[in-house]
Amino acid sequence: MSFIWATRGYSWGFRFLSSGRYADPLPVYEGVFSSASADEEFFIRRSDIVGMRFLDPLGRKDRSGRVIPHEFVVDGQDAIGISTVGEGRETLWPRVSHHYEQVWKRNPSANDPGFTDFIG
Repeated sequence: MSFIWATRGYSWGFRFLSSGRYADPLPVYEGVFSSASADEEFFIRRSDIVGMRFLDPLGRKDRSGRVIPHEFVVDGQDAIGISTVGEGRETLWPRVSHHYEQVWKRNPSANDPGFTDFIG
């Protein structure tokens, strides 16, 4: 499964932890989330693309005390079985939770390959 995943950590701001199959995931991400509400959870389907936001399932917060959101874009065949935020969370969180546990409190650097594209 390939997907775009944007989130933030304890001390670092939003970044892509997975760019999916895109060399530059930003245009796809912005296209999906441009109409996103400010709600804690968000779900949208556009043709064969699904976008969603959900709060960290373990309630982790950044150093300002805000619960950390996770935003995903899934497309193609991988998006077919996802029709709600709940289904997306059940599908995606088990795939990323271990990696996020490893990085959310780290201080990122440009030379830290552990932060991006862990899924390949």
